[in-house]
Amino acid sequence: MAARGDGAAAARRFAVSAARLLQDWKAAHTRAVAYLEALGMPEGEREALAARAVERAVEGTGDAVAATLDAVRALVGEGRATGDADEFRAWRLERALAGRAPRSETAGRPSTSPMRDGVLCSAPPLARRSMVSEPMDPRFLRGFFSRRRAPAAAPADHALYGRPLRQLRRRLPWTHAAHRRRLLLLALVLIPTTVASGFMVNVLPNHGTTWLELAIVAFFGALFGWISIGFWTALLGFLTLVRRRDRFAITSLGQSPGEPAAALDPGLRTAIVMPICAEPVDRVFAGLRAIHRSLERAGALHLFHFFVLSDTADAGAAVKEEEAWFEWCRAVDGFDRIFYRRRKVRLERKSGNVADFCRRWGMRYRYMIMLDADSVMAGETLVRLVELMERHADVGMIQTAPTAVSRRSLFARVQQFASRIYGPMFAAGLHFWQLGDGQYWGHNTIIRVQPFMDHCALPRLPGREPLGGEILSHDFVEAALMGRAGWTLWLAYDLGGSYEEVPPTLLEEMRRDRRWCQGNLQHLRLLFTEGLFGAHRALFLNGALSYVSALLWFTFLSLSTVEAIQFAIREPEYFPHGPSLFPEWPVWRPEWAYSLLAVIGMLLFFPKALSILLIALKRRHARAYGGVVRLTVSVLLEILLSSLLAPIRMVFHSRFVLLNLLGRTVAWRSQERGDDETGWREAIRQHGLDSLWASAWGATLFWLNPYYFWWVTPIIGALILAVPLSAYTSRVSFGERTRRWGLFLIPEESAPPAELGDLGAFLTAARQRAARLPEREHDGFVRAAVDPYVNALHRALLGPRRALRATIRAARRALLDRALAEGPEVLAARERRILLQDPDATDALHAAVWEIPERERAARWGRPGQVAQSP
Repeated sequence: MAARGDGAAAARRFAVSAARLLQDWKAAHTRAVAYLEALGMPEGEREALAARAVERAVEGTGDAVAATLDAVRALVGEGRATGDADEFRAWRLERALAGRAPRSETAGRPSTSPMRDGVLCSAPPLARRSMVSEPMDPRFLRGFFSRRRAPAAAPADHALYGRPLRQLRRRLPWTHAAHRRRLLLLALVLIPTTVASGFMVNVLPNHGTTWLELAIVAFFGALFGWISIGFWTALLGFLTLVRRRDRFAITSLGQSPGEPAAALDPGLRTAIVMPICAEPVDRVFAGLRAIHRSLERAGALHLFHFFVLSDTADAGAAVKEEEAWFEWCRAVDGFDRIFYRRRKVRLERKSGNVADFCRRWGMRYRYMIMLDADSVMAGETLVRLVELMERHADVGMIQTAPTAVSRRSLFARVQQFASRIYGPMFAAGLHFWQLGDGQYWGHNTIIRVQPFMDHCALPRLPGREPLGGEILSHDFVEAALMGRAGWTLWLAYDLGGSYEEVPPTLLEEMRRDRRWCQGNLQHLRLLFTEGLFGAHRALFLNGALSYVSALLWFTFLSLSTVEAIQFAIREPEYFPHGPSLFPEWPVWRPEWAYSLLAVIGMLLFFPKALSILLIALKRRHARAYGGVVRLTVSVLLEILLSSLLAPIRMVFHSRFVLLNLLGRTVAWRSQERGDDETGWREAIRQHGLDSLWASAWGATLFWLNPYYFWWVTPIIGALILAVPLSAYTSRVSFGERTRRWGLFLIPEESAPPAELGDLGAFLTAARQRAARLPEREHDGFVRAAVDPYVNALHRALLGPRRALRATIRAARRALLDRALAEGPEVLAARERRILLQDPDATDALHAAVWEIPERERAARWGRPGQVAQSP
């Protein structure tokens, strides 16, 4: 009986063991089928391959699922030995290149392969050269007035001209015209400012005899001079555009009317460089593909190479960038001219990224065209920029005047309308007095690479941030350094086909300005750097004043409020200088104040009227803005909205300047490129305190001095309405409604150029593809772990394996085990980055994710072919 019982128990154990074994092999077969489906194998071949893999795995020992997947990897190569991980990765890449991977955009293997000796090449061969920063020593008076002491010209400068460029440029015809024009601008600003300040003295009750009133007059004079610069710049720009041709415009300088441009050397190469950092991947590559297609239409694609230089820290976002680059290259057969690099050490933000490109590949290119993440440029414009650089060997940079486009919120549409209406006039005015001492805005610019490498490496400023350390607003400084070496810089105000985007909301604009403010204030420390030209010193000062002027306005309002309250509550002193037969009567002169107000209104709004006139002179052009009537209504509404937003910007900018002066720095994050709207909670959090403060200010003035209260009511009212203004202007629905009404139209909306049409088409297609993906696959980290082709691409870009200490390897293995046990969501951004920067960890992650047996754990990764855990 005992023996019979033992036999029955053994039979049951055998049956249970056999059932478990059968279930394990069924699970292995199911997983093999799912993996073959992920590899894109034809449906008819999956079952046969899975069965063969199971048979091969039965012969071995160990985990059935792992053994079966190893067998799958060895079988899918169609006779090729792909059991080795490197060979299997190469097989996956070859299939992806041939368009046989799931979700591939096109089929057909490209004629040029990025594989070199089994390694995926995403960049051209290195051509290293150093970039060393030149001294930027401050010399107060000597540095300001002297031009004699300057850095020695680079050897290339002497080879071109036989003498230093700084000496040569003084003999160019435009330099004398620039000197006269700048003296004219100085006189046009200083003389009216002096007269207006005298008027202001007579407006005040004590006629400037108190320290408070002297301070009010001083701040008023500074503000009046500041807005005068804008007025005269716009007026000179209007006159330049009315004449239709400036003999000193870089687009016509040294060229006879009707003279055709010289043919470009077919061997000439220009790099189109886009540095990015955590930018929307769809928008970045849609813009680049639109530029690529435009160059193709222009027949000039062979003259340009594209570089995407990523500083993205987030591992998932970086994987999406790699996918987008690979799909673009494969779709257009562009692996030999479209390159991608992601820095592992992200030093000095954008300027460091560009400098890294120059040190690695700058010697391969004569020119580089710098783009922002939201830039789009027409192929004809890019070719024209290269032609101009070839024609003028003394030019170091040519900056285009980008047009703001492609926004939908009310705030952004008003901003891009204002930019399109007033921008050409102001750009022409800037050109009028800058000429060859122009500025660089950091994007949509062509740069001569060798002098940029010779002179534009940036040093660190002494001291701590925010006013010391790394130079943030690097573009103005790089332009000044290139100018110091004698190279000329031009603003091509009359060259179209250059586009950018504006922030979608007021708060996003303020976040951007917070960063720019910190960078521009650093320029005050560079104002007296030895060897700089006066025009670039003026640009440094202008950049700082664009934010400091807000603090000047705020201080002027505060002092005026103190004066008004003091006048209301203090008894006047009729004999301030002792006994006298004639008392001194404190008298306000409202008629003089009204005159000043009218003059200030003319300075602010007359250029807007000139813009309408400039467009109305061309009836066909006016139709692109909805006609003269709608154009005029749009300008009036823009004036109203900008007047309401100006006090809000004033408070923010004043706060930024004060925080920087107090040593508070700011985190430098990427600009919002989408159409995100401002919620009410966020608007209250950002504007609520300002509205309360404005309410208290207004109530105090209304109680103590009602007459002065009505003078500042527009400012107080705008601050009180800051919350609804910020929220409502961010609404896309309001922006679309104004577009249907024909308001704030720009020509790029009425008749979009081909580049913007391509941008919209590529962006729509990318978003549609993303919408078809399962929710879990929107995470780039998960896709790199689960998708065989994404994993192969990312692993190939990491390069060869690295030797690591045993402790580091063990820590990463523990991190991998935790991710497999608890799911990807438990990992912090830094931990994800560690796993995806390690080649071995990336391989192990992919293999281990597909070997997870439990349904719940596998579901966290969104992996197909999930099976229940064995009992």
